[in-house]
Amino acid sequence: MSTSNPTPNPLVVQQLAPRGVLRAGINISNFLLVTGKTESGDPVGVAPSMAAEIARLLGVTLQLVPFANPGLLADAAGTDTWDIGLFGADPLRAQATAFSAAYCEIEASYLVPPGSRLTCVADVDQPGVTIAVSARSAYGLWLERNNQHATLLRCDGGSDALNRYLNDRCNGDDYANRPN
Repeated sequence: MSTSNPTPNPLVVQQLAPRGVLRAGINISNFLLVTGKTESGDPVGVAPSMAAEIARLLGVTLQLVPFANPGLLADAAGTDTWDIGLFGADPLRAQATAFSAAYCEIEASYLVPPGSRLTCVADVDQPGVTIAVSARSAYGLWLERNNQHATLLRCDGGSDALNRYLNDRCNGDDYANRPN
């Protein structure tokens, strides 16, 4: 990261921050990209830091616009609510949003209990398997496009998906047909 601030291109500033303020839509539900809050309640983490650096390079002030989940952030595309949004690219979302190159890559995996019959990724997309996933997340959208046989249980965020896994025994094997 450079400490000098070159003169920003006025056309870029006009495109990204037409009001002289960069309004950055932030998905606060992804704990990898938003790791906490300041004393004043502003989100902190990779996504807010990236937005701050973009605003600095543009020579404008930053306004963070938090969204409870990525679906709501994506829904706000084209509504003049934010100027840039920091959320996962997806072909469906690309119908309303122009995406830059990825600014980070988050690896994902499946959580299964010890002794599960699911031992590799190929085992997951099978009839009788239920996957708890955060609805409208990049992970969920990918599963919707690529999953053919397993049942997707769309949850209200990552915490809800984890709770469903822990409490409803939605842990890869079809929990509805398992004994207590």
